[in-house]
Amino acid sequence: MLKYALPVALLSLSCTAASLVDGVRSASEQNDYARAAGYIQSYESRGGQTPESILALSWMARTALEQKKYVQADRYAQDTYQRALKEMKKGPLDREPYLPLALGASIEVQAQVLAVKGQRTEAISMLEDQLKKYSSTSIHARIQKNINLLSLKGKPAPPLQALSLPKGKPALLFFWAHWCSDCRAEIPILAQLKKEYGPKVMIVIGPTQKYGYIGADENIPPRVELPYIEKIRAEYYSAVVDGPAAVSEQNFLNYGVSTTPTLTLVDRRGIVRLYHPGGMTYRELRSAIEDVLRTP
Repeated sequence: MLKYALPVALLSLSCTAASLVDGVRSASEQNDYARAAGYIQSYESRGGQTPESILALSWMARTALEQKKYVQADRYAQDTYQRALKEMKKGPLDREPYLPLALGASIEVQAQVLAVKGQRTEAISMLEDQLKKYSSTSIHARIQKNINLLSLKGKPAPPLQALSLPKGKPALLFFWAHWCSDCRAEIPILAQLKKEYGPKVMIVIGPTQKYGYIGADENIPPRVELPYIEKIRAEYYSAVVDGPAAVSEQNFLNYGVSTTPTLTLVDRRGIVRLYHPGGMTYRELRSAIEDVLRTP
């Protein structure tokens, strides 16, 4: 529970569900956690705990982690987790979009705090337990991502569906999504690297998956989304991703892709040497590739 000493003025703040998360994030980033907690308490005093207020609390945990306030981050994360469990008694985790984001963040922050404290084994064990618990939910990939961040480097690459890693040469896996502007921003970098190293030296592989929506249109069936994915690949990604698009949700689960793009570099023996959720610069990627090429 949120039990922090707050000025009376903060307790009287009027905060709608639409602005709650933004207000809490902004206050936390300014290191004003009392004000952030005040937003949540004011909101909940009128309508009680909701998935939105739990998500707002998760941002206090995430921001505290970024600010290296590890004790605070862990406390907010555990509070978020307990609140999420209570909320889940009302129905399944994925009945709406906010609760999975909050619960996933709470698990992620707790694991990262353990890792920072030097308890990597305990962090991985905790994540594996949570993965078993939530394997059939939307936070599966996010939990797997955190396991991979702590343990995948130096291990054999997970299997791929509808794709295969080349034998005897490195491969750069570029996980992308048809709606992802950050993925498109990475294309010039990848295209330059692909041109420099060529297929005789390194292969670029571009897995993607279905999301069930196109723009603002939701509940899009595969028969509509799949042609759209191929259209986007041909229009924006053809310089890097050879067609047709390789579409598999299982690949995203195996590699813990809850962030797009995700970049994974595999050496000529099939061992993961780089696992990076998010984009990378040309210099960062080229340096990683050169390191792999120097490895026997």
